[in-house]
This record gives sequence, structure tokens and C-alpha cells, in this order.
Amino acid sequence: MRVSNLLATKGHEVATISQERSVSDALQMLKEHGIGALIVTGLNAPLTGIFSERDVVRALAESGAAALELRVADLMSSEVTTCEESTSVTDLMGLMTTKHIRHVPVVNGDQLVGLVSIGDVVKARFDELEHEKQDLLDYVSAR
Repeated sequence: MRVSNLLATKGHEVATISQERSVSDALQMLKEHGIGALIVTGLNAPLTGIFSERDVVRALAESGAAALELRVADLMSSEVTTCEESTSVTDLMGLMTTKHIRHVPVVNGDQLVGLVSIGDVVKARFDELEHEKQDLLDYVSAR
């Protein structure tokens, strides 16, 4: 299975935010969309960084409520690990595990084409295992 299969099911929509917006604005967007990360846009194509719930938790632990007034650029992760639609889900799982990350933007050249979360990967793997289980049960029942 490839990342393109995940995006075919999940969709290609990605929530983005400007690096100049406030952390408070970013939190509102996370809440509205029911997601855990936003792609940060700015000067670099296709993305400038990624902003996640983890970034906020760390900032709140360090700075308290003052962190909410910072800009997204102040907290975002600027070193972003990406993948391509042709990346295998197995390779993506390994990448997420090795780098301890939960969200991976999907790019095609200089175009952002999607975002895959660890939840998407787990769901895909679960569905795959359920399908294999059913195939085995059908095989055994046909004897």
C-alpha cells in the first residue's frame, strides 16, 4: 500500500496557517478542524514548517499563557519531514517511528498534496489486517 492509497480515501485537503498568525489563532483552527497539526505557509514552497499540539504544550510549559501571544513562526517545527505519494505505508510507519513524529506532509515536487497522520496510518493498517483476516476465514470456510 502506498501513501497515494491513504490520500485517495482520506482526501487531499490540508489545513494551513500563515507563519505570521498568532498561536491563539492556530489553536482555534486546530479546534475548528478537529486536527492535531497545521502546515505553516510562508516564504518557502511548498511549506515553511509544521505546527502541532506538541509545540503548544512545550511552549505553555516554558512560558505559560504568554505563549498564546507568540507567532506561529516562533513555535513551529521548521525542519519538516515529508514523503511522496509513492512512499510505501510501511516506509512511512518506519519514518514516523524513527523520527518520533505524528504528522507527515505529502509533497509532489514543490506542491503540497496532502498530510498523513499516525492515525491515518494505523487505520489503513487495521483495515488491511481486517481484510486479510476475512480472506483467511473465507478460505478456511470454503474447505
